[in-house]
Amino acid sequence: MQDSYSLYFALLLFAFATAGSPGPNNLMLTASGAIYGFRRTIPHMFGILAGFAVLNLTIAAGLGALFTTWPIIHWLLKFAGAIYLLYLAWRISTATTSFTTPDPLSRPFSFLEAASFQFVNPKAWTMNITAISTFSMPDNSFIGSSIVIIGIYMLVMFHTLPLWTALGSYIGRKLNSTLARQRFNYSMGGLTALSVMLMFV
Repeated sequence: MQDSYSLYFALLLFAFATAGSPGPNNLMLTASGAIYGFRRTIPHMFGILAGFAVLNLTIAAGLGALFTTWPIIHWLLKFAGAIYLLYLAWRISTATTSFTTPDPLSRPFSFLEAASFQFVNPKAWTMNITAISTFSMPDNSFIGSSIVIIGIYMLVMFHTLPLWTALGSYIGRKLNSTLARQRFNYSMGGLTALSVMLMFV
């Protein structure tokens, strides 16, 4: 029992380090909070939580083992995710900067878009595969330990995702000129693109 507590405490630290650190989800929430505000970004946050949990369950159910058997599948998914992330980086960089005429085509991620995004998010795959392979228990304890892993991640992300969104919302209130907003958008888009590059280093 003591070993289980030690394992789950280590998982808690791992979850905070991975879910709380800068990455595609957190950078996009910061940008969305700044551009659209905290309230309009709430569906995006809950979409991340739902998509991440489903992805974790999918990997625990055995999909992750496919990457061991056919590594090319993992590489192709990672490549597709990187292309999509670069597109999102461009969208962030070119998001509206007007205070009076908002772009009618510009909107935050919906719940379903954010949930679906987790399946092409290379960091989400890496986090989930590492968590399941490192912290799950064998044999009869596998299902129970996998559920605990999902629960701990949901608990951590339920607190970290709003922090990144609130940070963006706070920054957005300080961006009191079109030029400042434009520079912020370029910075967040650039950081999102950089996060893609770091996945291949």
